[in-house]
Amino acid sequence: MTRRTEWPASVPDHGADPGRGFAAGHTAGSGGTYGPETDHGHGTDPGPGSGEGAGRRTRSRTRSSGSPSSSRAEKGESRDPVEQARNICLRLLTGTPRTRKQLADALRKREIPDEAAEEVLSRFEDVGLIDDAAFADAWVESRHHGRGLARRALVRELRTKGVSSEVIDEAIGQLDSEQEEATARELVARKLRSTRGLDRDKRLRRLAGMLARKGYGEGMALRVVRQALEEEEEDTEGLDEPF
Repeated sequence: MTRRTEWPASVPDHGADPGRGFAAGHTAGSGGTYGPETDHGHGTDPGPGSGEGAGRRTRSRTRSSGSPSSSRAEKGESRDPVEQARNICLRLLTGTPRTRKQLADALRKREIPDEAAEEVLSRFEDVGLIDDAAFADAWVESRHHGRGLARRALVRELRTKGVSSEVIDEAIGQLDSEQEEATARELVARKLRSTRGLDRDKRLRRLAGMLARKGYGEGMALRVVRQALEEEEEDTEGLDEPF
C-alpha cells in the first residue's frame, strides 16, 4: 500500500473546462446584457448572429481552438512514458489482478516504449502489485471450485494469460486426481436430472461431453458417468467403449 502512495492512481486536475466558465458567463449576463434574450417573444428578431445559437457556436469554437498539448493536459495525460505506463498499469489493476504478460501487452498496445514498460513492470513486481504465482493460485482455486474445470483446462487458460510453465505446475499441484474426480461426480450429479427421459447413449454423450469441455480426460469421464447411471439402475453394458 505504501508503494501505491508513491505512484498515485488518481490523475491531477489541471483546471476547469474553459467552456464551462464561458457558458456560466452567458447565463449570468442573460438578465439584461443581451436584449433579444430578454424580449420574451415581443416580436424582436435576434438575428442569425446573436442569442443562444451564437453562444453555442462561440462555445464550440472555444473548445476546439485548444492545441493538442493543452488537450492532453486537460485529460491529465503525461508525456513521460514511464508515468504513462504507471497510470495504465494502475488503472488495469484496479479491481482485478493481472499477469505481467497481460500488462505488458496492454502497454505495447498503447505504444509505450519497451524500456519504460520494463522499468514499470519490474518495479510493480518488486512491490507485489504483479504476482503471477498468486494470480495462478487464485485462478485455480476459483475456476475449479466455481466452474468445475479440470487441470487440463486450467493449464490451457493460464497459458493464454502468459503464466510460465513452472508457475502453472506449482498452482495446478493444488489439485490431485481424487479431488478432480470428486468434482467431476458433482458436475454429473447436477446434470443427471436434466437427462432423464433420454435414451442411454444420448445421456452418456451429453454427460461425458460436458466433462470433456471442462477438461476431464476420456477415461475419468466415462467412469464417472457409468457409475452415475448405474446408481439410477440404468443398463451400462457396453459403456466401457470410448465415447
